[in-house]
Amino acid sequence: MDSAGGYIEYAFTADLYDYVTPYQGRQDVEFYVEAAKAADGPVLEVGCGTGRVLIPTARAGVEIVGLDLSLHMLKICRERLGVESAEVQARARLVQDDMRTFTLGQTFKLATTPFRPFQHLITVEDQLACLKNIHRHLDVGGRLILDIFNPSYEMLTRDDIGEEFGDEPEFTTPDGRKVIRRHKIVAHDRFAQVNQVELIYYVTYPDGREER
Repeated sequence: MDSAGGYIEYAFTADLYDYVTPYQGRQDVEFYVEAAKAADGPVLEVGCGTGRVLIPTARAGVEIVGLDLSLHMLKICRERLGVESAEVQARARLVQDDMRTFTLGQTFKLATTPFRPFQHLITVEDQLACLKNIHRHLDVGGRLILDIFNPSYEMLTRDDIGEEFGDEPEFTTPDGRKVIRRHKIVAHDRFAQVNQVELIYYVTYPDGREER
């Protein structure tokens, strides 16, 4: 994968993130909530995004700190937390920082990285910095649950650089926008197994306006 790129920079990425069709099939929230409850102590979620896992964890009675580099993602997370009960809000703390360098002043029974934020780190140096930093924030005997995925060989060896591809179905946001997402590889390094991928969103508004 490439670095976080537009995930950090663009508000529209955060705005559409939770509605992308392939993401709707994720069934990991219960797993992380149960792991957090079993930890019997504070939890650190690295790459908390819009609160998809963080908020259910706080609802379950667990103290949790959510870390993310994207201010846009954290804004949505704060808005969602804002409609929760005072008790849930008190259990959750949000921090905008870099997973490689953050300092929180506390340690945790459990750290998690749901849905592969670790793979936005594309150098071994950055990956080790992140892992060492998380380790510094774990209690003695604390655990890290690290989620990663194996990109397909086909994806890593595509030759159609610069061409759009993808067959994800259209999705509709709660405000009625119809969105199609496509991918474009703008550069890749086969030896390092790194792709620089551009995500392209085609948006049709309820009034018929179109935007790319």
